[in-house]
Amino acid sequence: TQGVSSAASDVYKRQVVDKPHFLPVTPAGRYLQETLLVRLKRSLGIDTLAPMHRIDRETAGLVLFTIQPQTRNLYQTLFRERSVSKEYEAIAPLSDTLDLPTIYRSRLVESDAFMKMCEVAGEPNAETAISLLETRDTLGRYLLQPVSGQKHQLRAHMAALGIPIVNDRIYPHLYPDEGCLLYTSDAADDTPCV
Repeated sequence: TQGVSSAASDVYKRQVVDKPHFLPVTPAGRYLQETLLVRLKRSLGIDTLAPMHRIDRETAGLVLFTIQPQTRNLYQTLFRERSVSKEYEAIAPLSDTLDLPTIYRSRLVESDAFMKMCEVAGEPNAETAISLLETRDTLGRYLLQPVSGQKHQLRAHMAALGIPIVNDRIYPHLYPDEGCLLYTSDAADDTPCV
């Protein structure tokens, strides 16, 4: 598949795929044909492929797919129950006021602003471990380890800490669609969201 690397595992009937930036995992909205799932089904000829988890369209990294429908729920349950840990790396500004490593927790909910999540008071539903791996000039390479899996969690948390991911087109401000620099190891508005 163009721009996509994959490796099959016959023993466990799963497919591991290295997803490039800016390619959605599954069809949605304006992305119906140009998705990782559709490309893989066409190139591999396996109609039963289904993702075990998702990562944002802007995020590059490994995505696992099930091949056999009878094992799909078992694998997806591992991700839902957080039995599988995930790691991401992101490029973002350095902060003089942030003590790292840290665990950041907040309550994220859908915002009135298109595509955004925002932090609100209440019991946290999102938790991220954040470490600084490397610095270069005014930027850092961060290791992000989500404990929970809320929509845009890593992007929202980094923006809330004052270190938004470089080139993020949603956080802290919504801009025309282009993309951010988030890897797995995903015009300003006046809303009070991160």
